[in-house]
Amino acid sequence: MPANLDIDLLRSWLAVADSGTLSRAAQRVHRTQSALSLQMQRLEAVVGQPLLLRTGRGVRLTAAGERLREHAQRLLALHDQALADLAEDPLSGVLRFGCPDDYAVRFLPPLLRGFAHRHPRVLVEVVCAPTPQLRQALARRELDLALVSVAEPATARGLLRTEPLVWVGAPGGEALRADPLPLALSGPETQDHQAALAALAGAGRRHRLAYASGSLAGLLAVVRSGQAISVLTQTAVPEDLLVLGDGAGLPPLPTLGIVLAHDRPRPSPVAQAFEALVQELLPGA
Repeated sequence: MPANLDIDLLRSWLAVADSGTLSRAAQRVHRTQSALSLQMQRLEAVVGQPLLLRTGRGVRLTAAGERLREHAQRLLALHDQALADLAEDPLSGVLRFGCPDDYAVRFLPPLLRGFAHRHPRVLVEVVCAPTPQLRQALARRELDLALVSVAEPATARGLLRTEPLVWVGAPGGEALRADPLPLALSGPETQDHQAALAALAGAGRRHRLAYASGSLAGLLAVVRSGQAISVLTQTAVPEDLLVLGDGAGLPPLPTLGIVLAHDRPRPSPVAQAFEALVQELLPGA
């Protein structure tokens, strides 16, 4: 009798693949971590080979896992589209959504996939930009809603989660020993840029701006060269870079909050549906 790929197992598998840890994936699929681990073992037994590699920072996909991820995305999309079509989902149209680059890699895949599964007749257009630019686009009604950062999480309305800012550098990089300290930062209007300069000024640490840009890819390239350090939200730190802790002699950085901002007081039904999914997925992502 041929083996079958269970839809529930595949849905849990994608949650693990997207989040990178069993604990976050367990929150997303509303299971205990032990139950999710058993599901992964069952799936590996069905396909007959390992799909995950455990690391100190979570899990990584094996080569077979990467291939399964592509198949699982297509299978779940067809499955959920079929259910949505038979249920005659009334939502349709275009949703314009904004998200900062440092949140996009972590949060966008499950959000976009989950929304497409639930509402296949809605087209989502995504704009990635720093929070100040997203707020300007909302004010001009060029976006329907956006994930944005706030500097005072304790007083923020509609807080979804918090994200600590961290110092980041390349393994073996020379930047920490340089005087003045070379920095690679996002644009001067952003909260991470301002927080880095304020923290160093408060600590009396000499520094210079080696690179400033809204391009996250360019910023990471400079940090990977070992010639500068940067400030990122913790969720955006790639596996090949190091979070520079207390032993690095750098001053502490603040924690940001993440909220959803709308272009109008009464969002459209499509925007409300997307917001509901964000509130469901983001706190445990």
